[in-house]
Amino acid sequence: MKLETIIGIPKGHPQGRLVAAFVVVSLSAIFAGLWLEITWLTLLPAGLAVVWLAMVDIRKVFFLMIGSIPLSTEVALPGGLATDLPSEPLMWLLTLAGLAWFAKNWRKVDIQFFRHPITLALFAHLFWLTICVATSQDFLISFKSLLAKGWYVIVLYFWAARFLNTERDFKALMWWFFIPLFFATITVVYRHAGYGFSFESINGCLEPFFRNHVMYACLLAIFLPFAWYGAYWYRRFSGAWWILVLGVLVFLAGIYFAYTRAAYGALVLAMGVYWVVRHRLMKTALVATVLVFAGFIAFLDTRDNWLLFAPEFEKTITHQRFDRLLEATTKLEDISTMERVYRWVAASYMIKERPLLGFGPATFYTHYKNYTVTSFRTYVSDNPEKSSTHNYFLMVAVEQGLPGLLFFLIFCVLVMLKGETIYHQTKERSTRVALLSALLCFVLINILMLMNDFIETDKIGSLFFISAAILVNIDLKNRLSSDY
Repeated sequence: MKLETIIGIPKGHPQGRLVAAFVVVSLSAIFAGLWLEITWLTLLPAGLAVVWLAMVDIRKVFFLMIGSIPLSTEVALPGGLATDLPSEPLMWLLTLAGLAWFAKNWRKVDIQFFRHPITLALFAHLFWLTICVATSQDFLISFKSLLAKGWYVIVLYFWAARFLNTERDFKALMWWFFIPLFFATITVVYRHAGYGFSFESINGCLEPFFRNHVMYACLLAIFLPFAWYGAYWYRRFSGAWWILVLGVLVFLAGIYFAYTRAAYGALVLAMGVYWVVRHRLMKTALVATVLVFAGFIAFLDTRDNWLLFAPEFEKTITHQRFDRLLEATTKLEDISTMERVYRWVAASYMIKERPLLGFGPATFYTHYKNYTVTSFRTYVSDNPEKSSTHNYFLMVAVEQGLPGLLFFLIFCVLVMLKGETIYHQTKERSTRVALLSALLCFVLINILMLMNDFIETDKIGSLFFISAAILVNIDLKNRLSSDY
């Protein structure tokens, strides 16, 4: 009996031999990988299947990539590199497919999307980023960073814009991200319950899905608007509605037991952001925010007042109880907060050193220790995990100069201001659900960037660019609507 018949393909079917060959290759690769203990051989069939799917229906690969993000794990590679599996290889495939598609179909591209102010602001940011790579103090490191940013933007902004246009698309995005994130959160909460939900045990319960409890809690917080407002797409008390309500409760429980101050603050601010959007106060809120930060920076720079925040080295320690961590935070004795200040002080000196072009993308870690101030040093200042500034805006200023920070801020502010305007111009209830989810997600990421730099990770950076693409698509749709 022929293999085509065994696997259920009709005799004479044109794809029979192709599928049969794939089955043979797959089984051979799996058995060889197990026999030789070579992991990549066992994964070869799945890789081939995804490549084939990319040639047949690239849209399915895009959503497969979305579904892989909450479950992706960071894997170290030779040469000091690292990648996120399986999400990043899927991004590479989508990038190549996107470039090939554009080369063949560039006449079919919606020019209005490329002319949109948000897209133009993103292009300006990328243009300056490229200049800073060329002038970088560590060209190879910066060039690798530029490549990574390239496939993030191509896949998570331009491909997202192509595949996320209708209510069906928005629902698909929400479910593809929701289901694996729900599974990961349930797994973490279950493991954590075995330790009595203790503060000191949370990081040990996150593998292999999350780097630390801060990333875990922040991802739940920024995705929560999609799950919350996604329930409005469905009839109350229907099966989908109940699943989303349960998901929201599980995400809230995950955030609560992650003991992450930034995520707690983001949830509180989310309600304020919704109120700001509803009352058309985004411009006022942004101006007020700028004035507050400008005043604070002016205060710190006057008579060296920044030295008042220097910690006492012996008292600035790691706390094993969350209540003590909160108390230490108010007294500036929390090690994670004061280590941030230690790096922020170094960042300020680095900006003064190279204010125009910066040190180059992804070079903060390489150079910052030469600019640190000893009086702000903590027990973890050796930084063995090679983490960065813990403030993305400062990091951009250090690595891309003040013009780079300006271009990035223009992009972020445009998304928020346009998002508010688009919200009040959108009439369809289902579209407003997607719009509000994306806008709240984007604003929350910006708030969290004040204390973290997770936008460079696939889990949070993905939602940053996808949210922006959704807002642009809805704006363009409104322009074509007869109701607008």
